[in-house]
Order: sequence, then structure tokens, then C-alpha cells
Amino acid sequence: MANQSDKFEVILVGFPGLSQSLHHLVSAMMFLVYITSLVANGSVIILVTLNAQLHQPMYLIIASLATSDVAFDTATLPKLIAHYWFGLSTMSFHVCIFQMFWVHYLGSVDSFLLLLMAVDRYVAISLPLRYSTTITNSRVTIACGVCWTILAPPAVIFLATETSQSLLCDRNKINSLFCVHAAVVALACSDTTFIKQLGLISSMTVLIVPLAFILFSYIIIVATIAMSSQAKNWKKVFYTCSTHILLVSLYYGPRIFVYIVNSLPLTIVIKADVGAVLLFLYSVVPHLANPIVYFLRTKEIQQTLINVLKKLILNLSNPMSDYE
Repeated sequence: MANQSDKFEVILVGFPGLSQSLHHLVSAMMFLVYITSLVANGSVIILVTLNAQLHQPMYLIIASLATSDVAFDTATLPKLIAHYWFGLSTMSFHVCIFQMFWVHYLGSVDSFLLLLMAVDRYVAISLPLRYSTTITNSRVTIACGVCWTILAPPAVIFLATETSQSLLCDRNKINSLFCVHAAVVALACSDTTFIKQLGLISSMTVLIVPLAFILFSYIIIVATIAMSSQAKNWKKVFYTCSTHILLVSLYYGPRIFVYIVNSLPLTIVIKADVGAVLLFLYSVVPHLANPIVYFLRTKEIQQTLINVLKKLILNLSNPMSDYE
């Protein structure tokens, strides 16, 4: 079949095998997830932006991560919600490629920002005397900019360009929650070996390198605290590190497994419904947990949020106070 990508439309399946009777329930749940993500991550962005006391390296990184998460959810969840709520399941092939670009681009940004966060924590714990001179607001801002503009885009742009030039057949069902590389490549009837290998190399580079340093940094942090005289802080550090590692594992573990299985000629095959659930777990769930684990649990943030809420309640209860 000739490649007519300009007119070609794909059908978003979402969760394969889901009963028709559950569509409205799933759409309501996805809508709740999306709104919760917007509120949680939006609160992080607003608090860090407007509160000068939070203009610190770690919070700047977390705000950048929250921005990426909001953008990711906005690029993916509204279409999924519309699919289940209104039955709007089709999109043009080029729109699908556009969504695929943002999915993998923002996923790469997240990975590099998590690496940057690990560097910040490593220096803060292992080299505390050098922290204020090594990790500064200006350097962190530049580093975040590098993650967004230099590290993440090149491979994803090339990957999206190569995928968009694939020879399409009469297959048009995206067996996924949104357009991801493996699902889009499955539509091609030409040889996709090169594209799959390219996807595997780029994804492993983006995932394995940051993950290796993140794990290394947590090992050093735990070892440093264990050998210090602050034994009373051990339980707190262990709890904090364990929650961070759990979240990092949720982000990297299933993602690496799925990319390897989908890109290599292995005998293991991930069923479409299982793949959709895994995609939701490692793509969307961390966006709900990130603001809580990395930001809202901090006492300074909790106090700031309480002060903001108190001021808001005071203004609502006495709206004329500003004019007195």
C-alpha cells in the first residue's frame, strides 16, 4: 500500500479489551488523574515562582520537573479522556507523530532532571562545605536549560523524523494509551529493524546513564549518613531514600523492560493490555507522586503552603481588608 501519511488516520485503542460499559468510568478516572496532576504540579510551579525563599537549587529543579510533568499529561491525557468520554478515538498520522515526539521528549527531560536532582543531593550530603559554591541558582538554571534544549531534543527529533517516513500499511490501530514509538512503528509494513534499533539505543542512553548515577548517588548518601555521628537521623534518611528509590524504580524499571522487549527480537511478548497498564504506571503515576515525594513532604514547603492557605482564607473571609 502506498504511503499516504497526509491523509492516513490512526485509531487510539487505549486500554485494549476494556469493556464498553467501563468507558465512562475510565474517562472519569483519567480526568481526575489529570486534574490532580495539574493541581499538584501547578502548586509546585506557582509556589517556587512566587516565593523568593524557595529560589533554591533543589526547588528550581523540582519546579522544572513539575513543568515537564504538566506538559506530558497535557499532551496525552486529554486525548485519552476524549476517547473514552466522547468516542473521539481517531487522529491523523502526523498528529500521532507529534504526540509521540512530546511523549519521548518530555520523558527524556524527566530522566535528565532526575539525574540533576541526584547530583544536587550527592553534593549536599557528600560535599556539604562545597555545596553553596558548587550548586548555585544560576548553574542549576543553566543545567535545567541544557536538559530541555540540548540533551533531550536531538535523538527524539531524529527518531520522530525517521518514524514519520515509514511506509504505512492498512493497519491503523494504536494499541496503547497514546502514541509511543513501539506502537507507531508497528503500523509500518516496511523493514523497521533500523528504527527499532535506533529507538533502543536512544532510550537506553537516556535511561541507563542517569539511572546508574542516581543509584550511585543514593548508595553514597546512605553510606555517608551511616558512617556519620548523626545516628538519630538514620531512620529519617532511610525512609526518605527508600521512597525516592521506589519512585525512581517505578519510573525506570518498567520503562527499560518494555523498551528492551519491544526493540529486540526476543521470544517474550508483552500483551497489549499489560503494556497499556505498564505505560500508565511508569508514565502517569510518577507525575502524581513527584510533587508529594520531592516537594510537599518538606517541612519548609508545608509551612509555606500553610501560610499561603491562611492568607487566602483570611482574604476570602474579610474581602474588604485590602481596602481598609
